[in-house]
Amino acid sequence: MELLVTEVVGRFYMFLWPMIRISAFLLTAPFFSIRAVSVRIRVLLAVVLTWMIYPLSEWPALEPFSAIGLREVFAQVFIGALMGLLLQIVNAALIIGGQAISASMGLSMANMVDPNLGNVPVLAQFLMICSTLVFLGLGGHVIVISMVLESFQILPIGEMIAFQPLIELTIEWSSMMFLGAILIAMPLMTSLLFINIGLGVITRAAPALNIFAVGFPAMILAGMVLLSLSMTSIGFRIQWLWQRSFDVMGQALGMQ
Repeated sequence: MELLVTEVVGRFYMFLWPMIRISAFLLTAPFFSIRAVSVRIRVLLAVVLTWMIYPLSEWPALEPFSAIGLREVFAQVFIGALMGLLLQIVNAALIIGGQAISASMGLSMANMVDPNLGNVPVLAQFLMICSTLVFLGLGGHVIVISMVLESFQILPIGEMIAFQPLIELTIEWSSMMFLGAILIAMPLMTSLLFINIGLGVITRAAPALNIFAVGFPAMILAGMVLLSLSMTSIGFRIQWLWQRSFDVMGQALGMQ
């Protein structure tokens, strides 16, 4: 009986290590970390994924409460959370781009309380929905899960990991928040700027014209028309951002 208990505990310890990395990834990754995906679903998904890969490799039976075990816990949490954070930068770029477009259109006061992101402009929320559809259309959920599972072959549990190159890559990739926002919002912002200049010229030529009664509706209407015309290019830019995030995620795994 004692032999059976020891074997069960050892199996549990070996099952624990891949589950920690997968759970940390599901906690931070887009689509998997939203409030609609409850904690029970995440835990169940983490257990299922761990159970699928458990027979495919040899796992170390480290004591989680020892010094080596605690270091390994932090290492697995770091790797999983880092992989999810690299993907969340795309969502941050969309939020910044949506805020810039909303400010140019005069819709910066039209906000929604998102349970995941807080107080977000309506256009940013719309871009997030489009981004989720593009992500699922690309098969991003399958790609990221397969990359997480492959990470156990590239970054085996129990080996020393160089954290500095991963942190440097994350800081470098974080600049995509602003570059991606510029790529998405710049065409609309430039067009709305010329429209605003035209309204200023009209107001200067006809001082009796009330700019507040004409300018705000004109900017909102023009912004809606330009946004509908730009959705094709915005969709391609969102797709490019997701593909770049997958590449950076693979680069992070290959740095070790």
